[in-house]
Amino acid sequence: MTQEPEDSPVTIPSHPLGLKPSGNQYTAVSNARDSLGEFQRLTDEALVVLLEYLESHLLRNLGATCKALYAFCRLDDLWKALFIESHEVCKQGNFQWHGTWRSTYLGLSQDQLSQVRCENVFSDVLYRPFLCTHTPLSPYTNNIPPSNAIARLPNLTATEFLESWSDKPFILTQTVPEWPVYSTWDTTHLLEKYSTVKFRAESVDWSLATYVEYMASTTDESPLYLFDRSFMSKMTLNTDPSSTAPLDYWPPTCLGEDLFDVLGPNRPDSKWLIIGPARSGSTYHKDPNATSAWNAVLRGSKYWIMFPSATPPPGVYVSADQSEVTSPLSIAEWLLGFHAEARKTPGCVEGICGEGEVLHVPSGWWHLVVNLAASIAITQNFVPRSHLVSVLMFLKDNVADQVSGFRKDISDPYGLFVEGMREKHTELLEQALAELERKAEGRKRKWDAAVGGVDGKSSRGGGFSFGFGDDSDEEVS
Repeated sequence: MTQEPEDSPVTIPSHPLGLKPSGNQYTAVSNARDSLGEFQRLTDEALVVLLEYLESHLLRNLGATCKALYAFCRLDDLWKALFIESHEVCKQGNFQWHGTWRSTYLGLSQDQLSQVRCENVFSDVLYRPFLCTHTPLSPYTNNIPPSNAIARLPNLTATEFLESWSDKPFILTQTVPEWPVYSTWDTTHLLEKYSTVKFRAESVDWSLATYVEYMASTTDESPLYLFDRSFMSKMTLNTDPSSTAPLDYWPPTCLGEDLFDVLGPNRPDSKWLIIGPARSGSTYHKDPNATSAWNAVLRGSKYWIMFPSATPPPGVYVSADQSEVTSPLSIAEWLLGFHAEARKTPGCVEGICGEGEVLHVPSGWWHLVVNLAASIAITQNFVPRSHLVSVLMFLKDNVADQVSGFRKDISDPYGLFVEGMREKHTELLEQALAELERKAEGRKRKWDAAVGGVDGKSSRGGGFSFGFGDDSDEEVS
């Protein structure tokens, strides 16, 4: 895997069908939309939604009626959904990738594809995925302002981490080269040993050989990301420090102990193998269960942009309880629309984690990551001592659907964690529980003051009530 970061072409190439953005229609001699008949009543967005309900034979037949519908019915996201959701070959995970989802679904080679030109089709809906796919990343990932740059450190001691760095992103530059997997893990080596092994790539389980084939030629706006939580058993790797056998890799020693280890086999998912082509990655999220994480790049490089917990990134909208996050559908879409604003937002930090380096993600931090080249990485979530209270609070206070990664038969993750900590870290647990109680009492006092005034009575007279002011439809906040 030797692919270099993408160059920065000055212009976007022509669309393979020749279609253009909507604005071009105003100077065009003809517009293929005029031949849509009753479909002209639908916006482009509505037309695509309608097409999502059609089976493959209907898409093919409808696409043969006119140029406009031909262009709409060639939208590859429609065929991606058909292939992933209903195609038995996709579920089996062993098939030949033909460069696009439509060609793969229909089993078409390049010389079997129709070549209808659609120069008089004008649609932002159809052009946007192509634009996002071909928008160069370097204008967004280069020239990072010095004030935003994530710190780069050769190493840390465990004491330095706990005292000064557990709440900050940083990149370790000299850890991964010591790992045995670092010298052997490229796609050639992995295919020699694991080509038929199936790994999870978002919603599908594909053989590694199939995924690498897809990765080499995909033009998806948001490429499927191999993100497998069971790779340790699938690849028979050893990371047990008590084992007499050689270790394949180990967590950076400066991060210290992982307190979730007290859960033993009951701990939530914590380790993932990540493989993806350039432009693949993860849109904004926080790591699960208030854990911290490290992400080690074995091949390729990754661009990270991050924000503290209390600062949702521009373009990302979060519900009051943070259980729902709404953001642009693709990374490129966010970069095009919000990156400039993000760089000016207080708290924003950015960095490129290169081959052989490890990035630390503190508990609660928002982060977006995109591969600048085809990449292989290992990531692991952990609980450092400095974030024990945050994890206990999350497990205790949050609704069940926000606690993730535990087996379904574990009904009380908080109680299980407290029990494990009491057995192995009694003093540390008691200190954390006391701090948790102080925080809970502080929240209660703030609530009482907000709804009851200083003397326990409503600051507006009478008891607390929730309602609407002056009979209007504007809710009192």
